[in-house]
Amino acid sequence: MYERLGDAFSFIESQPMEEGRKNLGWSTDTGTIPYVHRMYEDEEACAALIKNCDVLMLGWTGQDNDSNTGRLLKERMDSGKPVIRVSERIYREGRWKAVSPRGLKAKYEEHIKYKNAPVYMLCAGAYVSGDYNLIGAYPGKMFKWGYFPPLRIYDEEKLESLLYRDGEQLRICFASRLIKLKHPEFVITAADYLRENNIDFHIDMVGDGPLLDELKKTIDEHSLNNCIKMHGVKSPDEVRDMMEQSHIFIFASNYLEGWGAVVNEAMNSACAVVASSEAGAVPFLIRDGVNGLTFDNCDVNELKKHLILNGEKIRELQKAAYATIAGTWNAKCAADRLLSFCDSITGGAEFNVPSDGPMSMAQVIKAPGFIRTLQEDNHLE
Repeated sequence: MYERLGDAFSFIESQPMEEGRKNLGWSTDTGTIPYVHRMYEDEEACAALIKNCDVLMLGWTGQDNDSNTGRLLKERMDSGKPVIRVSERIYREGRWKAVSPRGLKAKYEEHIKYKNAPVYMLCAGAYVSGDYNLIGAYPGKMFKWGYFPPLRIYDEEKLESLLYRDGEQLRICFASRLIKLKHPEFVITAADYLRENNIDFHIDMVGDGPLLDELKKTIDEHSLNNCIKMHGVKSPDEVRDMMEQSHIFIFASNYLEGWGAVVNEAMNSACAVVASSEAGAVPFLIRDGVNGLTFDNCDVNELKKHLILNGEKIRELQKAAYATIAGTWNAKCAADRLLSFCDSITGGAEFNVPSDGPMSMAQVIKAPGFIRTLQEDNHLE
């Protein structure tokens, strides 16, 4: 966006990055970035940007509605000037929560009252549109969006080197926090299954969390130490390097996963991703059997079956996965389409809604139901 607009683009940082994110290697001195303005350091200048910009793109701010920032944002929303909202799911623990009168009142003030105003929704997850459709918000104004990690472009020779070759060891990667909703234990079940089927494989597990010791114990009990290597925490670039050395990436998060940027990263790294369909990124990014494989209801038995593939199919999925990210689901494509949309809502220019990818229409799809939520033993760690 800054490359396209220069000083006409501003990003307001409403609060400092959490220490946990910094510890994972995401630390950066945002104060040195020319387009970043810190609300917590210069509220007056940031308030002027919010009031006077042609288009406000509003994500999660971490601000209470009664705070100065909260009141400022409401004033902008009520002004009639264009606002583009970005949101993950609001009912990811179950749409049954939409019946709460108190919750509906809050949703009315924040979303529903603007159904006929120039306020639009970018859905950072495939199930977001269904949540907002349930409460009658943003009719005909919801578009596909997501998260866009740094893009790596490979020439033909490099891409070919990342593909599985018949007869070589199958390399599999899993990278996430080791918490219940991510289902890291599925990796052990998958390893047992591959060994039973005499597949020559190796699995790299990246991450840390409360399940670490339990996972190490189970790996030892199953005599899988020669098959699974646990790497602990790695920097984002180190994780990407490990993905490039892998042929298959396992992504097993359940419905509490709003997006799952490791799916973008793994596909960009030419991994054939085997993914839970419940996570927000998956229905947007993966077409089952075309550029990846999906399994429903976090059913580990379905996941296992997807791991027995012939070499030709693995290579086909790897190449299609890379093409999806390099061609469409990347930051440049998203920025180009977003700016075209902004031109249409500010100056009446025509916006040709793309058929797929960022800024295409977000269709309502069925989310995991109430019974499904009862089947999981998890919480948001």
